[in-house]
Amino acid sequence: MLSLPAELTHDLATASLAQLVDGIGAEASPVVVDASPLQRFDSSALAVLLELRRTCLRAGKTLVLQGQPQHLSDLATLYGIEGLLPSA
Repeated sequence: MLSLPAELTHDLATASLAQLVDGIGAEASPVVVDASPLQRFDSSALAVLLELRRTCLRAGKTLVLQGQPQHLSDLATLYGIEGLLPSA
């Protein structure tokens, strides 16, 4: 299982994505991402998750989120992408 960091803002997005992408190879499908550590984040967290999803799809895997904070779900709904980031 992969885990999101406690903070995922614009300044940290590239490094967070790189770390998550590095972990995909060792994960079975579906790749489960634990979002429960997220405490401070902005819409960059959604961008990271969408790119992680694309990377999973290219590897023949699916992505599911576990423990996502309500605010993250609300942001995904606001942007109309909630269906792209399914919950476990």
